[in-house]
Amino acid sequence: MRFTNALLLALNAGFSVAGPIAKRVATPAVNDGIILNYALTLEYLERKFYQEGLANYTQADFVAAGFPDPFYGNLQEIYQEEQTHVAFLTTALEAAGIQPVEELTYKFGVSDVTSFVTLSSVLEGVGVSAYLGAAASIASKAYLTAAAAILTVEARHVAYVRASIGESPFPNSFDTPLDFNEVYSLASAFITSVPANNTVLPFKAFPTLTLQCSQYYYQANSSSVTFTNAFTNAQKFSNGAITASTPIYAVFFSGLMVTPVQVRITQTQQDYKIDTIPAMNFGQVYIVLSTAANATDETIIAGPALLEVSTEFWRLLLGVEADR
Repeated sequence: MRFTNALLLALNAGFSVAGPIAKRVATPAVNDGIILNYALTLEYLERKFYQEGLANYTQADFVAAGFPDPFYGNLQEIYQEEQTHVAFLTTALEAAGIQPVEELTYKFGVSDVTSFVTLSSVLEGVGVSAYLGAAASIASKAYLTAAAAILTVEARHVAYVRASIGESPFPNSFDTPLDFNEVYSLASAFITSVPANNTVLPFKAFPTLTLQCSQYYYQANSSSVTFTNAFTNAQKFSNGAITASTPIYAVFFSGLMVTPVQVRITQTQQDYKIDTIPAMNFGQVYIVLSTAANATDETIIAGPALLEVSTEFWRLLLGVEADR
């Protein structure tokens, strides 16, 4: 469950409550079998990510990149735990008489140890958000307990990896739940092919949302965000139904907070932009563009994108500059 920032909604009382526009992604109907296969799909992705990374980079490579022992050994342990999650979910599906999905083909775009560890932080964070978002839809108490047992392990993974790259291991008092299509949209960026006879899951990816990266550490109440070609893409997505006068919102997901900010079109007439990231957004923050302040599958037109929002306290503690 998410909680909308009521104060910001009141301040933006001029927002019009828009309905779905043209092409839309429907909210999927799910059951426990579908959710188990959804989780298995994500665990396959994480397992393959660590399998490839640990094969491509040696312990010496990690040490040379500034990750001294026992970091490499701990990543091997994380890989083994992802292996265990895959085996557990596969067994649970087979025991229920449900065909498990097959492993897909992925491309992660990792070029060195540092980019591998940074992406590890992102993927583990998405994994936490996926399990958390799915929890309310799980009917079986046994499956819910199993999902929670995996979720807490994934949370420890992300805290450890975040700390290793100089980010707060616990930037928010709450983790961020994401819905099925939101998670699938993030995962689909790494999927290159699907087995021909694979079990079909009822999830669809939203159009990609690209941020114009002006800095690594963004800051709430300070940093602006530009969404590259987002207005142009919104017009195409809606078959022209979205115009310059259509209210569009950048909706921020951070912990249990959902905060909408109305975007403006830049002078290029191609991008959307907000001038300030709203308060109370910390850590790995997710953003979608929506035709309504209350973003749903039916109103989201792009995203999620993600950015790292730092607190001034944490940057000063680490001695890290905002721009890097």
